[in-house]
Amino acid sequence: MRGEVISIGTELLLGIIVDGNSAWIGEQLALAGIDCFFHVKVGDNFQRIEGCIRQALARSDAVICCGGLGPTQDDITRDVIAHVMGVGMRRDAAIAARIERIFASRGRVMPQNNLRQADIPIGASAIAEMPGTAPGLVCPIGNKVLYAVPGVPSEMREMVAGTVLPDLRRRSGQAAVIRSRVLRTWGMSESGLAEVLAGRVEELDRLGNPTLAYQASGIDGIKVRIVAKCADEARARQVLDHEESLLRRLLGDVVFGVDDQSMEHVVIAQLRARNLTLAVAEGLTGGLLAARMSAADPQLIHFRGARIAAEAPQASDRPPSAQAREAAARVREEFATEIGLAAVSGGHTAGTTSAAIALAAAIGDAHYVETIMLPADRPRFRDFAVISVLDLLRKRLSPVAASG
Repeated sequence: MRGEVISIGTELLLGIIVDGNSAWIGEQLALAGIDCFFHVKVGDNFQRIEGCIRQALARSDAVICCGGLGPTQDDITRDVIAHVMGVGMRRDAAIAARIERIFASRGRVMPQNNLRQADIPIGASAIAEMPGTAPGLVCPIGNKVLYAVPGVPSEMREMVAGTVLPDLRRRSGQAAVIRSRVLRTWGMSESGLAEVLAGRVEELDRLGNPTLAYQASGIDGIKVRIVAKCADEARARQVLDHEESLLRRLLGDVVFGVDDQSMEHVVIAQLRARNLTLAVAEGLTGGLLAARMSAADPQLIHFRGARIAAEAPQASDRPPSAQAREAAARVREEFATEIGLAAVSGGHTAGTTSAAIALAAAIGDAHYVETIMLPADRPRFRDFAVISVLDLLRKRLSPVAASG
């Protein structure tokens, strides 16, 4: 079964409201084993909504319309659906009474235009869950189905979980689950990952399951998403485990985490496992590294703090690598920790889009220094510097590095 989501509301197109509803619905459809190939946004216009619905019904088995079920003049989803179904409206007395009770329970007089929300296209049925004044709809259209749910996130989620998903599972007549796993990577470009994995992607294209996709996510690394569609949870987990193992062999230590594991959480876990403490020295990163680390270790058990100061002007006899090494050693002594980290800018050459940065880790008596090139624009420079210096430490604390 193929599903499609239509988000309705001019405010979505103008960017006044970010459409988190369709993302959540898409996730729930995947978890239920329902393929979803299209998410569409459309403004509050009768003809354009009608066009979107007819297009969706032509290419999908189930359509979920989100929004436009309120009482005002621009809430026209019900009217468009009735037109597409080729039917008139009926006023549901039970829903009308329920809306009146909701207003009375709040000590308010119900405006008469709220009764529009009790109008149901003939042949459709109201969704049982109704946490607000807008009822959701289940609308059979030939051998397909259209659902309408409110745009209020809490109301939408209750209806989708309570009625829409169970009804879709029943209609699909098949037991299937779609599960995904994300491998987080750092140290290789998106194109570099694609090149290394090209052979595997070609093989998976022939097999059809699982599938791979890439997503560059700034300070959270470049993600490789594995998606598997299987008959049950156990089989999906087996497929994901197998594919993860294979990808790790291909990619090596550029993989630093899985799913929600950020670089800082991985580093904190390493410090915890070894009972080590860390302090950092920051310049151009302006406290971003300390903010990320303290969020991962809010009790400051392993991350003990940071020194944030403007970097000194570059001197020809003190290269950035030396400055970074000294800063890492100094902050380690200042906070009495086992490890010090530092990232020092190497300057930006006019006319180029990259800037050098020196990364240093002082771990006991050992010092590790790297110089890398990063995008010169400040936001990406800061983000990439933070994840890069943490990656330097992660690799030095990994079991392979420790034994080497």
